[in-house]
Amino acid sequence: MEAAVSNQATLAWSRMETQFPAELASTMAGASAASRVTRIDASQRSLSVLPQIETDVGGQVRLVHDPRDRYRSLGVVGEGGMGVVERAEDVDIGRPVAIKRLLPEASHPLGVARFVGEVRIVGSLEHPNVVPIHDVGLDAEGRYFFVMKYVEGQTLGEIIERLRRGDPEAHSQWPFERRAEIIISVLRALAYAHERGIVHRDIKPDNIMIGRFGEVWLMDWGIAKKIDEPDPGVPTERGEDPTAGLIGTPAYMSPEQVRCEPLDARSDLYAVAVVLHEFIGLKHYLNHRADNLLGLLEAIERESPALRGPGAYDSPHQSSPPVELQIVVAHGVAKDPAQRYQSAAEMLAGIRGYLEGRGEVRCMYSFTKRAMRESGRMIDRYPRLGVALYFALVVLALVGLAALVMLSLG
Repeated sequence: MEAAVSNQATLAWSRMETQFPAELASTMAGASAASRVTRIDASQRSLSVLPQIETDVGGQVRLVHDPRDRYRSLGVVGEGGMGVVERAEDVDIGRPVAIKRLLPEASHPLGVARFVGEVRIVGSLEHPNVVPIHDVGLDAEGRYFFVMKYVEGQTLGEIIERLRRGDPEAHSQWPFERRAEIIISVLRALAYAHERGIVHRDIKPDNIMIGRFGEVWLMDWGIAKKIDEPDPGVPTERGEDPTAGLIGTPAYMSPEQVRCEPLDARSDLYAVAVVLHEFIGLKHYLNHRADNLLGLLEAIERESPALRGPGAYDSPHQSSPPVELQIVVAHGVAKDPAQRYQSAAEMLAGIRGYLEGRGEVRCMYSFTKRAMRESGRMIDRYPRLGVALYFALVVLALVGLAALVMLSLG
């Protein structure tokens, strides 16, 4: 059922990504093929610059200047409504890269505007948790593309699915502390972007990549935008069709995103809280709405993840998640943005508090855990005091035991 949520969201996004208001749609429909794809001559293409190096049997080096397409495609690795992603080789540098190429049917003015926006937004985010852009260009068919670092690993969605199935190796690799660290990396990327006035708008497990050596990347900034800039072709309020103009993946949208209201950093943080809830609980809180897009949108505004009590985090493959992380989720999924974390740094501090034993106190259980950890820190800092307290407790226990014995003897 959880997989159905992901599939439903993907299908919905594939439809929404190519939806535009009627007036723009008619304009694009009337556009000529020439205006959609710009044909270019070879001088405008991205060609190799460095020569090939050949060495003959006598050890003589010869330089062969043979300009060719700089990026050699090695196959498609993904496709969406607007573009296709390919694995390729940079023949000049000799390294693998990823290329995102705009589809011909998306090469209308609005599609190109979105593509250029993605290039410039990602290009401005020089952060270790954001995949960098190396180059931009036009291919032989006049299609725009940009070149990114090629990253290998697995998506958070794939990891959650392994955990959900009860994979022993996955559960060994992904204790709750490690899961918290992944979300912290995502929040670092968002803190950097938000500080520059950029919102991602499509945070979900499939857009979070974990590399072979523990690297974490927040991927796919294709619908990211500047907070204070308008979104071309997108209405600012919901019309008769509640799905018209929606941008993002429905299952991870904030209530204000569903309502097509202006978004800020807090909308991204809502999505992060939903991802965290799914990562520690191994199920999406709206899995029962997966087969109905309209029902899913309504539920986002009315339903919240179960955070306490039976069924909240039931899984046959793991224990109940730490209460400190449950508190972070509860704070992050508040329907009213004013009641949520107000910044990525604030949410990050809440999760780091769990890792450092300084989690927020919201109940007796969290108070007890915090008190025990603080006591341990005090003993580490003042070991003599710890020894004195230990002997004091032993003496009190012996005195109490002696008193009970005397009372029992009459």
